[in-house]
Amino acid sequence: MDNRVLIPTHGKRPVRPPSDVIRDFAGETMGTTWAVRLTPPPGVEPAEIQAAIEEVLAEVVLLFSHWEPRSELSRLNAAPPGFWAVSEPFWTMLNACLDLADETNGAVDPTLGALVDLWGFGPPGPRPRDAFGQGFTAPFEEEIATARALSGWGRLRLNRDARAVQQLGGVKLDLSAIAKGHAVDRVSERLTALGATHHLVEIGGELRGAGVKPDRHPWWVELQQAPGAPAPHTVVGLFDLAVATSGDWIRRYEVYGQTYSHTIDGRTGRPVANGVASVTVLAETALYADAMSTALTVMGPEEGPAFAEAVGIAAAFVVRGETGLAEIVTPAFTAMLNEGA
Repeated sequence: MDNRVLIPTHGKRPVRPPSDVIRDFAGETMGTTWAVRLTPPPGVEPAEIQAAIEEVLAEVVLLFSHWEPRSELSRLNAAPPGFWAVSEPFWTMLNACLDLADETNGAVDPTLGALVDLWGFGPPGPRPRDAFGQGFTAPFEEEIATARALSGWGRLRLNRDARAVQQLGGVKLDLSAIAKGHAVDRVSERLTALGATHHLVEIGGELRGAGVKPDRHPWWVELQQAPGAPAPHTVVGLFDLAVATSGDWIRRYEVYGQTYSHTIDGRTGRPVANGVASVTVLAETALYADAMSTALTVMGPEEGPAFAEAVGIAAAFVVRGETGLAEIVTPAFTAMLNEGA
C-alpha cells in the first residue's frame, strides 16, 4: 500500500465556502512559524485578518509563554510564596491543564518547569558542556530529586473564591505540552468569529482545519511521524478536525551515547526513554490533540495504546523495537482509515 487516507468519522456534511478564493497568511510566534489558509468572508480585508491572527498569538504569548519574562506565567513562576490572583483566561487554561493531568494520572503535567529547565529544555538554556567541551552533561541525582520536589500537579493548590494559585516557592509552571495547540484553537475561533469559517491553521506542526476548500475537498495534510516510520505516506482530511504529533527526534541531545529528548516524565523526573519514537493524535481540538500526543508518549508503548483505545482516541504510535520501528494504531484511527479506503 503506497498511500493511506484518513477521513473524519464525525459524520458532518460540508457547506460550500462563500467564494472560490483562498488566501495565505504567515508569520512567526513561540519560537516557530505559523501559517493560515482560508476562504475570506465578504467585506473583510486581508490586513484585518492578518492583524486579528497576530493579536491572538500575542495574547497567548503574554499569558502562557515561559520564554517571555513579561508573561503572566513567567511572573507567577518568579513570585514569592503565597496565593496569587490570576486572570480569567489563565485560570481557565490552568484548570483545563489540571483536568488533563487528572485524566492521564500526570502523564501530562503543567508543573514540570523546574525539571524542564534542569534538563536543558527551558529558558535557562542547554545543559552545561563537559570539562573537555566535547558534549553536554546530565544532571546529578540530587539535582533531579530537588526539581522533582518542586513538581507534581497534585501539589498545586487553588483558591477558587479568589481565583488564585498558590506559589509554594520555586514551583515553575510549563504549559508547553498544550500551548501551541491552544494557540491554534484560539486562532481558529477568532477566524470563525470574523466569518472565515473555512480555514486551516498551523503553528509549529500542530494543525486544525475548519470547513472545506472551495472545491469542497477537505484541507489535506500529511501526517508527521518519526523518521524511518514503517507506515506509508498518510494524509488526513482536516474537516473540523485537528492533529498533533509528539516525537523524540524534535528536540534532543546526547550525553556519552545516551539520547535525551524534550518530553519529561514527571513520575521519574527524567526525559522519556520508553521506546516511543512518535505519537500522532487526531481530535476535535488542537489543545486535546497536543496534550494527548504528549501524554501517550509518556505512558509508553503498552499503557499508551491501551489508554487511547479505552477513551476512544485516534492515535498512531511509532515504537522502537529490537527489529526496528513498528507502528501501532488505535481502533479510532483505523475507523478513519476505513472511511478513506
